Amino acid sequence: MTQEPDQLPAPKAGPAAAAGSARTASKTAGSKQAPRPRAGVPVWRTGKPDAVLAAAVDLARSAVETIAPAEQIGGHIGARSEGDRLVTHLFESRLPGYLGWQWYAVLTRNSRSKTVTVDELGLLPSEDSILAPAWVPWAERVRPEDAQADEPLDDEASAEDETDDASAEDETAGTSGQDTTGDDTTGKAPTGKPERSADEAD
Repeated sequence: MTQEPDQLPAPKAGPAAAAGSARTASKTAGSKQAPRPRAGVPVWRTGKPDAVLAAAVDLARSAVETIAPAEQIGGHIGARSEGDRLVTHLFESRLPGYLGWQWYAVLTRNSRSKTVTVDELGLLPSEDSILAPAWVPWAERVRPEDAQADEPLDDEASAEDETDDASAEDETAGTSGQDTTGDDTTGKAPTGKPERSADEAD
């Protein structure tokens, strides 16, 4: 009895074919797990600070003393890595009015060099710092509750203006109602007595 073509067993793969498939599978798995970095893209190692830069605490303090008096610089808080051979040293600030702020000095060095260079100095706020409120544009400063609070003041001002107008009208009416028939236009002061003729005087 012969087997039909679709029922024949598949031929066994040889050792060369098995090795080739294994290499293909390993290449595929390796390409998915560890992609190669692209050329020109720097890889930063921000985990552990550079040992040489982290040990240069005195140099960092001396650099900060060039922008602030020594009595305004407190203890060393720590050093953190900012990149490859780039470390920031933080010092407590004792500057009046800057509670919670920190002096900082950024240090770096060239590859295979022990010479430490100061890159940047300054003062930075921390989570406990007292900061000014965020700036609000003028168009957004007037809120609905502010407008409602100003309305009674406008009513009082209009009421005062009406009172002043009424007082001015009363004064004008009183002045126009006075008798002006006794005014002397000759320049002589009135005596209150009738004038006598020349015959009566004799």
